[in-house]
Amino acid sequence: VIQPVIHADDHNMYDEALSALSAQERSPILPPVNGGETRQASVYEGLKSLASQQPDLVLVHDAVRPFISAATINRTIDGLSDHKAILPALPVVDTIKRTESTADLPVIVETVDRSTLYAAQTPQAFHFLALYSAHQEAAGQAFTDDCAVMEWAGHEVHIVAGNPENKKITTAEDIREAERQMAGELQMETRVGNGFDVHAFEEGNAVILGGIEIPHSKKLKGHSDADVGLHTITDALYGALADGDIGSHFPPSDPKWKGAASDIFLIHACERVRERGGKILHLDLTIMCEAPKIGPHRDAIRSEIARICSLPLSRVAVKATTTERLGFTGREEGIAAMATATIAVPVED
Repeated sequence: VIQPVIHADDHNMYDEALSALSAQERSPILPPVNGGETRQASVYEGLKSLASQQPDLVLVHDAVRPFISAATINRTIDGLSDHKAILPALPVVDTIKRTESTADLPVIVETVDRSTLYAAQTPQAFHFLALYSAHQEAAGQAFTDDCAVMEWAGHEVHIVAGNPENKKITTAEDIREAERQMAGELQMETRVGNGFDVHAFEEGNAVILGGIEIPHSKKLKGHSDADVGLHTITDALYGALADGDIGSHFPPSDPKWKGAASDIFLIHACERVRERGGKILHLDLTIMCEAPKIGPHRDAIRSEIARICSLPLSRVAVKATTTERLGFTGREEGIAAMATATIAVPVED
């Protein structure tokens, strides 16, 4: 889980920022708690809010370091297998001077040995109970990071490699540099994928279309629940990613998918988009059949697809058509569907 700690005056700003995330992206984020007068007090408030859940490990990260990498996070977590406190840090490479103030300009009084100096970063990782106890004991002290709290409480803090890109944004120039970095790193391209699927009818009393059960004199035949609408959108998303098709991810020869609800397949395709750092921009589904009539169920289908994909309803289109009594759909032997998925993903070299 993620426990945000924010200023009491920033809830509206926080809610606005969170609104840009999908429901799935928001799911691990707990309601924010208000921070204290200092960083140390704010972290303590966050720890207190988590205490009832009794987590084994906790990572404390500064929001002013937005370019954290998964590799850095993994290194800190791995370090906790043998130690109670882990700090990602970088060796100091610049020559360091100690100075004294004068009436004119500061004057150097010492060149500091930099061979044992490190610049601290976050996330700093800890065994939860050790950090929580240290913060309880250190209440009223003044420490600038959590590793200092642990040191004061008598715990050893071990260092793992940080990341030069994990910079702290402090000044206006830092913000401008971060914007330039994001513009360079997050160049996105638009991709479009198409899907097409067909399922025949067999004896039954309802069909599943777009995740909605529609009463009918027959049902659709297939290894899963035969939801031709969701299958088609799923394939369109895989196509946009150049990531195979529904059969390659969920082989019909595998008995565990027998009778499976097709939202499982669509959720997987959506996750594949998000794992690539992408975003679903629009889904357009066309259902082709003589019966059942889709019109009365169109809004429910749109809403269900939007829910499954964690999308606003405005990004999902559902249309229906007959084939003028032509072909197998015209003879009411089955249903066909086609879909177009439009996504944005980071540009790849």
